Amino acid sequence: MKLSPLIIGAVTTLSGQTWAWGGFGHITVAYIASNFVSPKTATYFQTLLGNSTDDYLAGVATWADSVRYTKWGRFSGPLHYIDANDSPPSYCGIVYERDCNPSGCIVSAIQNYTSQILDPSLRESSRVIAAKFVIHFVGDIHQPLHNENVARGGNGILVTFDKTKFNLHHVWDTSIAEKLVPGGRVARQPYAQAKHLADQLSGQIVGGKFNESSRSWLEGMTLADPVATALQWAVEGNAHVCTTVMPQGPEAIRDQELGSDTVYLKNALPVIELQLAKAGYRLAAWLDMIAAAAPGNFKTDDFSLPGGSDL
Repeated sequence: MKLSPLIIGAVTTLSGQTWAWGGFGHITVAYIASNFVSPKTATYFQTLLGNSTDDYLAGVATWADSVRYTKWGRFSGPLHYIDANDSPPSYCGIVYERDCNPSGCIVSAIQNYTSQILDPSLRESSRVIAAKFVIHFVGDIHQPLHNENVARGGNGILVTFDKTKFNLHHVWDTSIAEKLVPGGRVARQPYAQAKHLADQLSGQIVGGKFNESSRSWLEGMTLADPVATALQWAVEGNAHVCTTVMPQGPEAIRDQELGSDTVYLKNALPVIELQLAKAGYRLAAWLDMIAAAAPGNFKTDDFSLPGGSDL
């Protein structure tokens, strides 16, 4: 599927947004997805989200991180992750029945809100909320520490990044991704920078370093079993905890400098690039599947997955 040209338009954001993977990374993922969705999928979600611009996905990509801190959205906090009760680096792995909180986790949330988008009995406002959650959670599940329980996904591990103290989760949410931006600084409104990075990564998928591997990224994806699909993504992300995030265990990384000119950063940057690319590419395919299955919408054979594979 060819890349679609994107023009940055006016994007409404909530004040006080923290630009983490919940911001810059999520917007990047959304723009990658916008590059690969079917034109009919774009029309479907532009109509549902009430935004006819090319920023229709990017404009809502951070919504779920904003509402989780409101009284209404407090319930959604645990839905941004799954707590893998493993022991990196000796063992990384997710067991759904063991690790998904009884009140829900990111794997069950992707299943739940995908089904809500497709439920014609729900009000349109509920389906819009479901779409915003799905767009966000597909991004979250590709951040390795959203698939880990150790020290609350790294929140309890203090490290240094370019001589500034952060927790490890923040470093993987924000600090490493910012190194992909020229100058290493992300603007408060990072849409232009995120689009630039998204277009670079999209080019790597189409004809660059991700071209060969991306052919396998959509394997096993099916609307018939969203839990199995999302669990596969979570397991992949979790595996990076053992190999790259905590390669010598949580205590070995505590209080360490992880920023510029470190071996740690050199190893982490390719993982961040890979996970952002996977998240955007898979989000495009997932939205294509949803739009194709939407009641009263286009026939399934009107759609093809990124890379030309039929649904």
